[in-house]
Amino acid sequence: MPKVILQGFILIPETELDLVRYELETHKRLTLEEPGCITFEVVENLDNPCRFDVYEEFVDESAFQQHQERVAVSRWGEVTVNVERHYTVSYEPLGPQ
Repeated sequence: MPKVILQGFILIPETELDLVRYELETHKRLTLEEPGCITFEVVENLDNPCRFDVYEEFVDESAFQQHQERVAVSRWGEVTVNVERHYTVSYEPLGPQ
């Protein structure tokens, strides 16, 4: 099964930036604790403080979908309801062939 890679960025309304920054550490910790999460990075862009660059890897589609389902009902999902998401999702072999 191929691993799932999500990469892109989010744009946060300036009025919600402090709350999103505050909740981000918990969101990162919870995601990295999920079964099947390989890598999870969300980094504030140096040129635009309202843009956060995102890179995620999950072992397979099932782990990725479980992550999406958890996020949808989480505090992070709640505080980022107004965030613009700009992602691409790709699939790559996991490990050596």
